[in-house]
Amino acid sequence: MFSRIFNILNNRGFFRFVNDKHFLKIIYYDRFRKKLNLKNPSLFTEKLQWLKLYDRNPLYTKLVDKYAVREYIKEKLGEEYLIPLIAVYDKVDEIEWDKLPNQFVIKCTHGSGSNIICKDKNKLSIRESKKKLKKWMRKNWYWFGREWPYKNVKPRIIIEKFMVDANSKQLKDYKLMCFNGSPKIIQVMSNRINGKYNLNHFSITWENLNFEQIGLVPSNEKIDKPKNLDRMVDFARELSKNIPFVRLDFYEINGELFFGEFTLYPVSGFHQFEDISSDVQLGNMLSIDFMERKI
Repeated sequence: MFSRIFNILNNRGFFRFVNDKHFLKIIYYDRFRKKLNLKNPSLFTEKLQWLKLYDRNPLYTKLVDKYAVREYIKEKLGEEYLIPLIAVYDKVDEIEWDKLPNQFVIKCTHGSGSNIICKDKNKLSIRESKKKLKKWMRKNWYWFGREWPYKNVKPRIIIEKFMVDANSKQLKDYKLMCFNGSPKIIQVMSNRINGKYNLNHFSITWENLNFEQIGLVPSNEKIDKPKNLDRMVDFARELSKNIPFVRLDFYEINGELFFGEFTLYPVSGFHQFEDISSDVQLGNMLSIDFMERKI
């Protein structure tokens, strides 16, 4: 009951007067029924909250901006690893719907989960799409989990090519969890339908790992090692340099590798694992000792 009421009030901006530290303590206690240890964080979920508060690398704002990060990837990896861009707009009413191809993907650049996937423009409700986009464009994702890099991202809309893999009905997301510049775990998201999906975990040598999260079921299907695994790992190692924790997302489409996004605080750092040992194990992988302690 508290969670539901708190979320409703937070969505309406009632808690913007609460500073980041106290806000995260409230959310953490509500999710886990334990105090957030910021003085000596050991769990993965604790360390991600600590990083939100004290790792203020200005580069992060560019990395989470879905448009600005394209230039960064172009410089670091090459333009060939970017999903082709169709258009970019500052306002919803600027979108030239009649000029768009039959299939495309719309994304807001300043948040997460704000995507519209169009597989057939004839079946797309432009009216409903505009309504969603205008709602998203008014939203500042910083306030919902105090992920500070989102606070000053300029809201824009990008439209990318709809990518299809000839050997698969749906694209798999390969999400490389990087700890202190070292890729250690690969999450594979598959069978994504209406917001639900399967999530499997592998080592970088493609051995099955068990880090089950509440509400997420691993796929029972055999997940083959991607052709570009070694390149994914090399790119993730390069892109995660000097970042305590980041998840680098990639796609493999028709044998070619494409960059997805940077995620600094997956699930806003509030992973709810089936077993606390997963929180402990992941926490042990992440060192924040090299950073000057602020508390």
